[in-house]
Parts: sequence; structure tokens; C-alpha cells
Amino acid sequence: MKAREFLLNDMVLRYEINGEGNCGLVLYPASKPLPGYKKRSRLDPLIHVKLTGDSYDGNFSQGMTMREAESAFRLKFESQEELIEGPERTIITTLRDNRGYKAEHIVHHREGDKFFTLSCSYKNESAEPVTLEFLTSFSLGGLSPYLPDDGPGAMRIHRLQSRWSQEGRLRTDNLEELQLEPAWSYGAGRSERFGQAGSMPVNHYFPFIAFEDTVNNVFWGAQLAVQSSWQIEVYRKDEASAISGGLADREFGHWMKTLSPGESINTPLAILSTSATDSLDLFTHRLTSYCERFVEKAPQSEADLPIIFNEYCTTWGSPSHENIKRILEAIRGKGISYFVIDCGWYRKDGVNWMVSMGDYNESRTLFPEGISKTVELIHSEGLKAGIWFEIENIGREAEAFKLTDHLLKRDGKPLTTKTRRFWDMNDPWVREYLHNKVTGFLKKNSFDYLKIDYNDTIGIGSDHPDSLGEGLRENMEGTVSFITELKAELPGLILETCASGGHRLEPGFLSLSSMASFSDAHECVEIPIIASNLHRAILPRQSQIWAVIRKTDSLKRICYSVAATFLGRMCLSGDVTELTEAQWDAISRGIAFYKEIAPVIKKGQTYHLTPEIVNMRHPELWQGLCRVGEDGEAYALVHAFGGDLPETISLTLPESCPEEIVSVYSDIRVNAEVNNGILTISPMENFRAVAVHLRKKT
Repeated sequence: MKAREFLLNDMVLRYEINGEGNCGLVLYPASKPLPGYKKRSRLDPLIHVKLTGDSYDGNFSQGMTMREAESAFRLKFESQEELIEGPERTIITTLRDNRGYKAEHIVHHREGDKFFTLSCSYKNESAEPVTLEFLTSFSLGGLSPYLPDDGPGAMRIHRLQSRWSQEGRLRTDNLEELQLEPAWSYGAGRSERFGQAGSMPVNHYFPFIAFEDTVNNVFWGAQLAVQSSWQIEVYRKDEASAISGGLADREFGHWMKTLSPGESINTPLAILSTSATDSLDLFTHRLTSYCERFVEKAPQSEADLPIIFNEYCTTWGSPSHENIKRILEAIRGKGISYFVIDCGWYRKDGVNWMVSMGDYNESRTLFPEGISKTVELIHSEGLKAGIWFEIENIGREAEAFKLTDHLLKRDGKPLTTKTRRFWDMNDPWVREYLHNKVTGFLKKNSFDYLKIDYNDTIGIGSDHPDSLGEGLRENMEGTVSFITELKAELPGLILETCASGGHRLEPGFLSLSSMASFSDAHECVEIPIIASNLHRAILPRQSQIWAVIRKTDSLKRICYSVAATFLGRMCLSGDVTELTEAQWDAISRGIAFYKEIAPVIKKGQTYHLTPEIVNMRHPELWQGLCRVGEDGEAYALVHAFGGDLPETISLTLPESCPEEIVSVYSDIRVNAEVNNGILTISPMENFRAVAVHLRKKT
């Protein structure tokens, strides 16, 4: 078997070509050379594709996987080109099907990055149309190359599950638990195919996988930058496993795409890495660092991770000039930089905000002199002004709900859920309408910040000549292009992504945003659990976390809520006009602590120091996390939950963590000490939080 290797930082890409001309990719850490033995395995094609009319793999695979189809093995290696331009490096591998189809596998790497990106294209160069029903963004084979056989009990996969207000739960399975051990004859493939169908890409699972060889301490994994239906597969037929992912296929996502002669399609971007480590935290950091390049280009005001006040949990969808005026007086001088007017500013009298979005005419009842006067008031307090929009959906009580010629359809009827319909984001009339209603409105009223929410899903897709899934894919491309155009027209705009909280926490939307709403968990005890879990999926500096303070909250409860925001970006809300001096003191101390550790939130390495919480709604015991920054500083954070707790909690800090305590944040004066790398905190009580700022000893 012929092979060619490329070194990308500490990763090696090994392209292998078999005697039939098929090409595959094996990825491994440069610090861990491949062993000399050969596994009993078939080459895994570089690109998996299925064309209608070509044969499926057979071996009981239909309905379970579309990998290993005839179409994939008809692609033969043609050429490979390496392009180097400064620190940027691109490897283009061209494959060809002799029926007139061309595929390109495009790897891009920037010097210093511990990940690389990968996308594929498929072009019809024949004289007749061809229809695809499956096409991968990536596929890695030969896993694990460090195990001489099928590695019984040695391999596992890590996934991040997601439900509304419970985003980011870690799920870890041995391959045997998923019945991904090979059969005695190596005759039938096994597949674990997971993902989601719809326009909320983080609705059930995050588009993420990590594959671990627990004997040799090596990880491989990927994230997908995808806004529509997607899938990832773990596949096994022989002694080697493979992982692949991309658009959801015909079986899983109702997707087919017909390419006319000369037409091509590009897959969603995949972010991939490998590392010789036994730490999932260290590995996921390699993937999440992809978004660093984008947040570094955010407006200058984002540099210090300023604090946000969002009035939603204060007014519950009824903002007005008068109540915003009172809120601004209450938060004056508290260290807050952004003020966001959330949903409801447009609602008709007597109509709930949840069913009236789409027309976007500011309410003269709520804002008698126009919302521009309220923006002026916010600016006069030295704050940047933000506003909420749900640009893609229309509520049932809006006049726009009736504009069916411009809405997505399924089976020829407007695609309708209980409260919403959906704009056709590629309709020129819709684009002009939204340009006036959104972009024009932001300009006219001098807004600095836009929160884009999204509170329902298109599901399997919308009418399209090719398929429902293609209708969905193209519509989501329209959404991305609209946001891209908006940002180009308003280059200083601070953008927040939200989708009923965290349903769009994927690299594509995150690359467009300064930050994202971490969840719709507003006041519940599981907030620190969700926020901690998300460190494996997104940059903490992009994770906007609610701290909703009520006038009935004890000081312990206030500190519990405020401390949760140390896991990302602080967003305050609640009864701020009715708090006591003691309550404000607890908040203000938390704000000061947040500003101390902001550089570590911005750039650092997270270590989860306790097991996963089993029940997020009714958590017991406690959670510990440490984040180590780049300049000799760190912080440790403990949240205690229900159940029987020890009076003293001990955390074994990572070796890289400094040990001198700078400051401590909690509701009472606690005892915090570091001895021989172990942080002890006492006294602990149920639902108490303690944060400790650390730096190197001088």
C-alpha cells in the first residue's frame, strides 16, 4: 500500500492508497509513531458518498448506514497538491469516478494550530444529472492503529448530549456497549449513527465526537460546523474502527441532492485533531480553540469580556422606557457595560411576545417617544445598547404570518408549528424585508449589540425539488449569508447567538458571534453544571451565563448564582430595583472577582476535577473545576449541591496550577488553603459556592 505523510504541528496525516486506487486517511500524533504490525482491516475511503442507482454495501446495512457503498469505492486517487502561503497550508486530494464525477478532499492548517479543518466537494463533470443521497465531510480509519487486534475493552467514544436547558451532558460508551465489536467472520458492518434533524443543530447531541484508545492514551475527534441536519458515525466491520460525519444522509436526514452537469456541492466544515493524552479536557480544548481566530476579530469592547445586563428576567417580555429607566438607575456604577432589551419591545397590546414576532414595529405603548429615546438613555449611562430579534421565525399573531408566498412550505402548505412559521431565507423579498426591519432598524436607532434568538425548529426540512433535507440545508445557508451581510454592513456590531438558549452552540454560528447564550436555564440550580459541561464544547469567553437575582434570595443563593457566571460571561438580570444593600454587596463582590479572573476565562485550560453529576435537576454532592490561564494565574470553583456533604471539600489541582491564593468569593468568610497541590475549602453547606483566585507564588 502506497502512503504519503504530512506533519501539521504535532499531528501526522497519512494518506494511504491501496491496489485498487482507493485512498484513505489515518491520523496520528507525531509523538507516537505508528507500530509496524498490520491489522485485519479494509482501507476506509477518504470520502464516503452514495449515488442513487449505485449498490449499497449489503450485509444488513440498509437503514443503519450508507457507508461502504459502491459510489465510495468508485472514487480513485488522481492527484494531491500541497499549497503553502505564509503560515497557511492546504492539502487538496483529488479523486475521480470514471463516470465523470470528481471529488476533492481539502485540508487546511495554520501554523501553530493543534487542529485542522477539512471539507469535501463533489462535482458532476458528466453530461447527465446525478443524485447524491450521502456525502461525508470527514472520515478517519484504522482506529486504533496502536492496538494489534480488535482491542477488546480498550476503546470508547465520548459524546455531548443536549436537551432544552440541560445542554452538554457528557456520555461515554465503550465500543462493546454499543455493539461495535466485530463479528466472528468480519462479515457485517456495525454502525452507531447519531446526530439531529432540523435547524437546531444542538438539539439532542452536539456535532462532536471523541474516540479514545484507553490503553495507549490517544484521542481522535471532530466537531462539525453545521447549521442544518447532521450525523456522525462510528463504524466497525473488522479489527479497525472508523469515525465519519457530515450532512445527515437520506435515511437519517431526508437529504438528497441532484447535481446538474457542471454543478458541485461543498460539505460542512469539520474541525479535527488527535493527541497523545489521557485527558478529555486537554483534547477538547484543541477543538474549541478553532473559534479563537474569530473572537479575536470581535469589536474592541469585547477584549475585557464586559458584563451584560439583560432585562428579560426582570420584565418577562414587557420592556418599556419607564422600567428600563428604573433598571438603569439601579445598576448605575455597578461595573456593567452592555444593556440588552430583550423580547417584547414590538408586541401589540394584549398579545404575548411569543406569538407576535415578525412585524417588528416598536410598541408605542411601551416606548411612547420611540425606542431611540431609550437607546439614548442607555448610552447616556455609558452603556452599549442591545436589542433582541428572532429574524427567521414569525409568530401566529403577526401580520407577516399570513404572507405565505414568502414562507417555507412542506407538502405545499406553510410549515407551521404551534406558535410559528418560517421565512424562506433565500427569497429576495424576504431578504429585503429583513434588511429593512433588522439592519435598517439597528442603524436608525444606533444599537451596538444584536441578540439573534431562534425558538423553534424546521424539523426534517421544507419543500425542494431535490428533497426536504436539501430545502433545509439551503435555507440555513440563507440564514448564514444574511447574518454575514448584516455584519459586513455594521462592522462594529456585537452579536449574540441564541436558540432557546444553547441549541446553536456549534462552530459555524459561534464563528459569527462574539458570544452565545449558554442555555435557557435562568434561575435553576443546574446552571453551574451546564456551564461547566459546555467548556468541552465552546470557548468559555463565548458562553453567556445567566445570574438572575431575586429580592427573596439569600446571600448564599446570590453568591451561588453569581459564581456560576465565572464559568463564562456574566449576564445579570432579575429584581435589581428591589435589592437590599447587603444583596448588592454580594453581587458587587462577585463582579469584582469576575473582573479579576476575566483574563483566565478569556484564555486558559479547563480541568474538570469531579465526576459528572448524575441528575442535573436534583444534583447531589458537589462539582469542582479549575481553569489555568496563560500568565501564571488560575481560578478554582466549587458548587455544592444537595445530599450529605463533608464539611471540608478537597480538590487536587492540576500540576500546572499556581498555588498562592489571591482572593476568595463566597457568601461567608471561608477557610481556603493550598498545600502540596491540594485545595481545601471549609465550611461547605448545601448550595454554597466558593471561588478561589490563584497565582504563582512570588
